[in-house]
Amino acid sequence: MTTSKKQLTQTEAYTWNYLNEHFQEIITLNISEVGEIISVSTATITRTLQKKGYRGFVDFKHSMENNAQDELNILAEPLLNDETKISILKSYQEVTRTLNMLDLKTLNEVVDLLLETEKVIIFARGFSELLGTEMQTKLLLLGIYTELYTDPNIIRTISKRLDTRTCVIFISLNGETHSLQNAASNCQARLIPSVLISSNQAGNLGKLTDYQLYGFKTELTYFPDFEVHSRLPLYIIMRLLLDTLAVNMKA
Repeated sequence: MTTSKKQLTQTEAYTWNYLNEHFQEIITLNISEVGEIISVSTATITRTLQKKGYRGFVDFKHSMENNAQDELNILAEPLLNDETKISILKSYQEVTRTLNMLDLKTLNEVVDLLLETEKVIIFARGFSELLGTEMQTKLLLLGIYTELYTDPNIIRTISKRLDTRTCVIFISLNGETHSLQNAASNCQARLIPSVLISSNQAGNLGKLTDYQLYGFKTELTYFPDFEVHSRLPLYIIMRLLLDTLAVNMKA
């Protein structure tokens, strides 16, 4: 399965959203039939899916079908409506694809960094603040002094005062939060080691940090007008990172 860091065009974004929102309807169709329904070429569909990490349309359907039919017995429950089934399927997909795409070499490098650092600073905004709070608590329980900052003005200020004995962790679902980009630039200029936990490999934060741990996020949301997308991929990464760290500290 290939992965592209290219941004989706407007037509590709429309195609991707349709495929996700109408998965139950297209599961029995071929790529040409889907193209006719949404008025795009088969090449556009293929290109869109390749940018999202699939080899093509068949790979996309197989991935979704296999995950659902073989592993998720709950989908056979007659009390579930189609929308809820899709939500369950998307959650399962986020878990499995995040685990499959995780860079274990980088994960271990981050663990080594945390074992050596004197202090950890976590910068997070929005719903990612909840994940930051949990990470701070668990790092403190492991004996690693940790501070969490969520206010954009304070984040910018603190990022200018750090030294190389500190490790900074950025938590950002889309990797584009402006205050975090500003802080990352400050850290980069001061040679402060930094880690990004995100689901967007094309986000600017990836270019401003030393280590990146990416998860897979689907586009499905029932709150399209608000930035409240699921942080499930980020929680998976955080758990693996902290569990690995805890095991290494006991060794």
